[in-house]
Amino acid sequence: MKLTTMTQITIDGVMQGNGGASDEDRRNGFERGGWALGAGDDETRTFITQTYQRAEAFLFGRRTYELFAGYWGSMRAHPIGVALNEAPKNVASTTLTAPGWADTTVLQGDLAAAIRELKDKPGGELQVHGSGSLTRWLLANGLVDEMTLIVIPVILGQGARLFPETGPDVALDLVESRVDSKGVTIQVYRPAGRPRYATA
Repeated sequence: MKLTTMTQITIDGVMQGNGGASDEDRRNGFERGGWALGAGDDETRTFITQTYQRAEAFLFGRRTYELFAGYWGSMRAHPIGVALNEAPKNVASTTLTAPGWADTTVLQGDLAAAIRELKDKPGGELQVHGSGSLTRWLLANGLVDEMTLIVIPVILGQGARLFPETGPDVALDLVESRVDSKGVTIQVYRPAGRPRYATA
């Protein structure tokens, strides 16, 4: 399977609390939740839905898993809910012991080996949605095959960012880019090794 990630971010790179509820994620005094609510036009919403529908399996960090299980776990009428409920779900967590969402496996032990084993299975996409810490770790360990950023045209000024102030460097090849009628951009990248830097 191809490991792909999809993340909604602001212009200043914040990914925290994008959902509709302002109290979805209040860590570290965050007060500006729900910034992605209503963003994007019908084409963007269709793109997101179709992305979920082509997943062979999902991979989550614990926090995102619990948010999704609480929201999508009982929502079987919506196409995204159908996709999430019907596909196998995997969680990278050392603290989750009794997942309540059907068809969930908690990955334990050597996480990189467990994910490589999932990627070695035949099929389409192993998708990661949200899960900022996990996405950063996957990139640092060379496990991401394709990365989609949905950039909402807002500067938030606070909140956890997808990429930390310091971290590994990754060059990216742009394979698709579009902008919708509301100014939301969708950018699809493939990792391409390390960036080249100017020499003295």
